[in-house]
Amino acid sequence: MKVKQLVLVVVVSVLSAFAGVYIYGKFFRSSSAGLGLPVDGKLPVNYASFFDSKGNAAEPTDFTKASQSAVPAVVHIKTKIPAKQVTNDLPNSRGGGRDPFEDFFGDFFGGGMGPQIIPEQRASGSGVIISQDGYIVTNNHVISDRDGKGIAPEIKVTLNEGRKTYTAKVVGRDPSTDLAVLKIEATSLPYLIYGNSDHLQLGQWVLAVGYPFNLEATVTAGIISAKGRSIGINSQQSQSPVESFIQTDAAVNSGNSGGALINTNGELIGINSAILAPGGTYAGYSFAIPSTIVRKIVNDIVKFGDVKRGYLGVTYSPQSAQNEEYLKRAGLQDGVYVLGTDPDGGAGKAGIKKGDIITKINGRDIVSGLEISGAIASAQPGDKVKLTYVRAGKENTVDVTLSAQSKMVQITSAEAIGDRLGVDLKNVESQRATQLRIKGGVEVTNIKSDGPLRRTRMEKGFIITSVNGREIKNVDEFAQMLSQARGSTIELVGIYPGYSGRYSYQINLSGDEADGGAF
Repeated sequence: MKVKQLVLVVVVSVLSAFAGVYIYGKFFRSSSAGLGLPVDGKLPVNYASFFDSKGNAAEPTDFTKASQSAVPAVVHIKTKIPAKQVTNDLPNSRGGGRDPFEDFFGDFFGGGMGPQIIPEQRASGSGVIISQDGYIVTNNHVISDRDGKGIAPEIKVTLNEGRKTYTAKVVGRDPSTDLAVLKIEATSLPYLIYGNSDHLQLGQWVLAVGYPFNLEATVTAGIISAKGRSIGINSQQSQSPVESFIQTDAAVNSGNSGGALINTNGELIGINSAILAPGGTYAGYSFAIPSTIVRKIVNDIVKFGDVKRGYLGVTYSPQSAQNEEYLKRAGLQDGVYVLGTDPDGGAGKAGIKKGDIITKINGRDIVSGLEISGAIASAQPGDKVKLTYVRAGKENTVDVTLSAQSKMVQITSAEAIGDRLGVDLKNVESQRATQLRIKGGVEVTNIKSDGPLRRTRMEKGFIITSVNGREIKNVDEFAQMLSQARGSTIELVGIYPGYSGRYSYQINLSGDEADGGAF
């Protein structure tokens, strides 16, 4: 009897085990053990277009053909700026006649009492041949002079094939995008064809070709890390910078500027322009101007001698902190607050107004003013763009026809500060300042209901005479002090005409409560 019971227990145990395995595989495997694994041997839909059933990529990546086709069309550019003599006309420190002994040692040790020599300057970069008759695109900063405003007197171009050297002529340049077009007198040259940078994908292989550190032609590989990047570097050479960089991790160093960024088909998809280099050399990321922008700028320069840009006709704050304040008030995280519009510009005609917040252009998210410029950099006057904006909490989309020429929308300091603080301001006239026994100041003529000052006890008629302990005489000085302020809190000190004493108000620009008092 005990044997039969033991056999029965064993049989039941075995059957239970098999049943448990079956039920687990049937009902639970796909929801737990299958996490991160193919289901029934099938890849997820996001992999299906790129990999076979075994998880292998459709085909291997080959860099050799692209490299071999691109290298002959990338040139080495060298510039030379001759030595320059400058004269320091500072008077002799003794105030009397010149002391020959002092003059000799002053000049010898750089005392500034005589002519000084700025040494000869040589620089090098890269360029890309884009036509068989010798048109070359490079960076504007590659061919610039010492101060970046002019052109280097001597520009030499050395070809990769045959190592022939030519003197190049500057056809035109565009500091806003950091591009320049050169021309050499040659024929039957190898050249690169444009690819479409709008079709680039994150993770896509790319190659950088150039002449780093005065080496011979060098090819490095990397992937597309990001698109539409703005890093603020073009503002160093232009008051209207345009940036929409392709970010890659292909190694780029000094001398690569102006060289080619190509895809694995050997097509030109960008011009290498900048590196993120805290130590002065490549530190992981490089930035290239997209070919869609390059092609438009180059064609305009060759055809017209200048760049024909499409303009929205809007003005926005160049300070990101100020823009963030506007967004916070509107309950948004991203976008660009419109400070003003040109009524004759495309945006003004489409109904865009001061106070609107631009969030997208042609479906592309906008988080800074530079991104607005980058989004329309390849557009011509007369082209239409789809602009998305927020007004009074509601999102709207309109078609904007870009205007044919730039007309700067002038925003005064009083308007800019007043809009930021929610007040109307005006300068105190000199005659009134004398009567009030102050050197000058800024009068608050109105306090609006949606600005930081509405949370204080300040009343209209208050005259601001200092900001953060520093005296101000007019609105422009007020604007300068605000731009230099560190942190979100500022202190405004001033007077009320007809009342004794000075009054102080602590203003928190981040939106927290502020306080005020008299002393």
